[in-house]
Amino acid sequence: MTRRDPALPDLSGTVAVITGAGGGIGGGIARRLAAAGADVVLGYRTSAGAAQALADELTVTGANAVAAQADITDPAACSALMSLAVDRFGRLDVLVNNAGVQPVQGLADMSVDDWREVIDANLTGTFVATQAAVAAMRAHHTHADNPRRGSIIHIASIEGSHPAFAHAHYCASKAAIIMHAKTAALEYGPLGIRVNAVSPGLIDREGLADAWPDGVGRFTGAAPLGRLGRADEIGDACVFLASGMSAWITGQNLVVDGGVSVHPTW
Repeated sequence: MTRRDPALPDLSGTVAVITGAGGGIGGGIARRLAAAGADVVLGYRTSAGAAQALADELTVTGANAVAAQADITDPAACSALMSLAVDRFGRLDVLVNNAGVQPVQGLADMSVDDWREVIDANLTGTFVATQAAVAAMRAHHTHADNPRRGSIIHIASIEGSHPAFAHAHYCASKAAIIMHAKTAALEYGPLGIRVNAVSPGLIDREGLADAWPDGVGRFTGAAPLGRLGRADEIGDACVFLASGMSAWITGQNLVVDGGVSVHPTW
């Protein structure tokens, strides 16, 4: 029995796939979904060690968790990832499209291949994984057994709305992810599947303040709440969007950034 956190909405019996679960934000999302009672499939592409360590950590707490490798730009691999969730846990209720890359590169030095790598990893992967998840949700649910048939959550970024130097490909991909959530919500709503985005601000990680003191200082100085975010706070936003508390919310972009987006530009 999962030792569920009573402060969170109850996701017992819910099955969630999180892509990019071997990274910091992905790990934070997986931990909070598991703490809410969900069974979790931890998708990863290259971070096998981190994903398996997280699965082991969650299992020790009483959660049901399994790590699985998948290239989310590959339709067959995505279908296999969703099928694993169904085979292992009996259903699929939630997909968190978290996997992605964030290289720093100026436009003048960016090749077409550089551009395509980011667009494929961030945007195409979101598209492919969403299609695979919807197919699994439709095949293994009926409105009678689950009126809230499914919740798909795209991890976008405040850079999808606010430009940043040397991030043209990343910003463009995240802006497109936000719009993909809106259009997918429009098309999948009649199936009982909700699609929303979460746009994080700057999330703290080990070594960030030492590696980028200027950026951290500027962000914390501009954010009304005066600090960086934590991965578990993005996880809490995902728990909310996965739960019945958001049953009438779809096609929205939930900004989780400590208020930095409201900082005046002049």
